Amino acid sequence: GLQKKIEKLSGQKLPLGILDITFYRDDLSLVATQPVVRGSHLDFDVTDKDVLLIDDVLYTGRTTRAALESVLDYGRARRIELVVLIDRGHRELPIQADYVGKSVETAEDEVVEVLISSIDGEEGVFLTTKELLRKGEEADN
Repeated sequence: GLQKKIEKLSGQKLPLGILDITFYRDDLSLVATQPVVRGSHLDFDVTDKDVLLIDDVLYTGRTTRAALESVLDYGRARRIELVVLIDRGHRELPIQADYVGKSVETAEDEVVEVLISSIDGEEGVFLTTKELLRKGEEADN
């Protein structure tokens, strides 16, 4: 996936880690009544390393802020750069991505869903509304 593409471009082998930012969120009670904790998998020290923090969608900046706090628990990185596949605007915090796949103008009530083939079995970016998303979830139940 993306790790292999970055390794090819940089000519370097890159360690990969996965962060669970659930308990770093400042809006946890607003996001989920029963949060799902998956656990972080970062088996290397980031001290004095350049770190690429990769996320699918940049929206309010709160997820990125939580991810930054989480990374800092693994050491003091030399530099942290943010890579996002989609930047949809509507920032609540002063956070900007260093690398953006695509900027998409959205309304506040819209939801951007990113599917990645290695995770979801299909690939695509979809724009829907919160209301339609809820109706779809209700139909699944």
